[in-house]
Amino acid sequence: MKPSRISEVLESMIGGRWPVFVWGPPGCGKSSVVRSVADKLGLGILDIRASLLDPTDLRGIPTVVNGRAVWCPPSFLPQKSDKPGVLFFDELNAAPPLVQASLYQLTLDRRVGEYELPDGWSIVAAGNRSEDRSVVYRMPSALTNRFLHVDFEVDYDDWRAWAYTAKVHPVIIGFLSLRRELLHNMKSVERAFPTPRSWEMASAAISRMGSLTACADVLVGTVGEGAASELLSYEKRAITEKQVNDIIKNPDTASLPVALGDVYALVSYLVSSAHVSSMSHVIGRLLNRLSPEMAILLARDVLRVQPKLRKDSGFQSFIQQHAKSLL
Repeated sequence: MKPSRISEVLESMIGGRWPVFVWGPPGCGKSSVVRSVADKLGLGILDIRASLLDPTDLRGIPTVVNGRAVWCPPSFLPQKSDKPGVLFFDELNAAPPLVQASLYQLTLDRRVGEYELPDGWSIVAAGNRSEDRSVVYRMPSALTNRFLHVDFEVDYDDWRAWAYTAKVHPVIIGFLSLRRELLHNMKSVERAFPTPRSWEMASAAISRMGSLTACADVLVGTVGEGAASELLSYEKRAITEKQVNDIIKNPDTASLPVALGDVYALVSYLVSSAHVSSMSHVIGRLLNRLSPEMAILLARDVLRVQPKLRKDSGFQSFIQQHAKSLL
């Protein structure tokens, strides 16, 4: 499933009885999707790494009260006084089989011994797949049968929408518009390889170190040698920030790029700057100068990050003409 579809499933299932398990490769954004859904629903999230637990940790320890042994549940589990939220077992299948078995009762009956999961709390889990060469244990069938399972499929369009809100560097967004297969590529897994997570790390490195050239060696150690080499080659040929700024200053008369990679880069820079108040006029003008396909891409991306620009006269005219394509 695309991340956007997984979000819809989680929004529907959270609050019900049955827990959901999100399967996917490392670095694809499983945890981020769960957290974003919890935020959207106004719920807190309690992240527990099952791989760090012992089989007896969920049950707690006994104490003697009036001559009887009473089990004291662990403090990391939600209490009745806590606000509703999501109990998130990330990397659940990285836990040894005995630890996974300790979750049988909690995932099915919402209780462990004398402890009961409070009303308003939902269970969600996530884990990597065995074919991804991650450290995982086979989940017991008795545990898998307690979950609704969804498979995370890395999707460029969903990632692109997220990348703008996360302020991923425009050069990376433009590059991956041309080389979508490099958004997530585990064909050659060494120390570094391209994933949505590692591209976010690469973006942070570029921002912190000032330019792609300044962190070229760091990019190799972030997204791998092949992807880093292609990104650097793309950046050398691509439209420069100075050229983009010239277009922004003169949206009616400045020469627009012709090469597809440069147009993608221009769109990425424009969307990343859409929060600046003066940009609504600039983007509105450029919508009428770009090819219909690229103008629709620009309008759709801008309206995702700045919905209020719908009120701009240039946008309104464009939306009326291309309403069906923008759905």
